[in-house]
Amino acid sequence: MTTAIVTLASRARLDHLRRQEEWIRTVAPDAIRVVVQLDAEPDEAFGGDALHVPPGDGGLRLAAGRNRGAAEAIARGADLLVFLDVDCLPHPGLLAAYEGASTGRRELLCGPVTYLPEGVIPTSPAEADAHLDPHPARPAPADGVVQPATAADWDLFWSLSFACTPETWAAIGGFHERFEGYGGEDTDFGWTARDAGARLHWVGGAHALHQYHPTSKPPWQHLDDILRNGRIAFERWGRWPMLRWIEAFAAEGAVEFADGDWRRTA
Repeated sequence: MTTAIVTLASRARLDHLRRQEEWIRTVAPDAIRVVVQLDAEPDEAFGGDALHVPPGDGGLRLAAGRNRGAAEAIARGADLLVFLDVDCLPHPGLLAAYEGASTGRRELLCGPVTYLPEGVIPTSPAEADAHLDPHPARPAPADGVVQPATAADWDLFWSLSFACTPETWAAIGGFHERFEGYGGEDTDFGWTARDAGARLHWVGGAHALHQYHPTSKPPWQHLDDILRNGRIAFERWGRWPMLRWIEAFAAEGAVEFADGDWRRTA
């Protein structure tokens, strides 16, 4: 099986990308590597092979970047597409777990993600096991176990770490490129996959370790993106994604629901 690892990156995450590259060279030296830079201008620091997808009016074009990366991986002969967030370090068993779980049917495969605390940076993949503590919001089966998702699990799909075949990717149609900036495109992709007849599976052993970076809860810096992208999703599905964040903003008086829409109060 020929596997590709597709990663989106910007200058703000260049250090994380470099560490990820080091780990990939160790744990998956034969994988096709596709990096998509999302900044306004190409940067030679990403290497001559990096693809470039500049921002749109709404911010970084994550959906378009993943679509561009997938097209490149498929053109280079990939049988399995693994999408790995730039903050994520691959566990030594990640690729083998995804490859072993892939049946060739229409399915999305998602592995557990561990969020590393501030100041904790494993120096090599050999140290990965000592830090595993999968995020509790999503299933984390035992190594070697492939757990079918429930119908409700489709709302939990995220793009930090997932895999699918080119055939499944084509059936889904990729990410919807109206989504720009923060949020919404993952949920939309999951719902689209569900309606395309795909199955969602949680893959034990396909661990990724998410490198620390500062965050805010709720993510105030992304408020406008969340409202805009949430509105796009509502137009497409009749449901608002990211309601946990939107309701947190509402609790602080920053947004309100009026005339069927979430809006800023000021």
